[in-house]
Amino acid sequence: MYGADSLNRFLLGGALAAMVVSVFFRWDFLYAVALAAVVYAYFRMFSRNYTKRYAENQAFLKHTSKIRMFWSSQKNLAGQRKTHHIYRCPNCRQKIRIPRGKGNIMVRCPKCGTEFKKRS
Repeated sequence: MYGADSLNRFLLGGALAAMVVSVFFRWDFLYAVALAAVVYAYFRMFSRNYTKRYAENQAFLKHTSKIRMFWSSQKNLAGQRKTHHIYRCPNCRQKIRIPRGKGNIMVRCPKCGTEFKKRS
């Protein structure tokens, strides 16, 4: 068994969401699409053609890499906001991370050298 890879998790999650929506709005077509996605996910999960399933998963990961990287960076920034302020340089728009609780400080941009005053 190949198991539940990223594509299978996406198919099953999307199918679950589509089934919930189809129940509330009584859209039989959406329910049929969700059921087809579940069948395809289980077909992939129990398939013995490992190279084909691996290639499908790699293609899925390649096509969704920008979206996944965006959400990963947003999650990372949200975690850093607990201990740091994140400012942008007014000149070059470079992001600069400043620790919280230092009062008013002069910040020097590492990219362009512009100095500006910010409150941490």
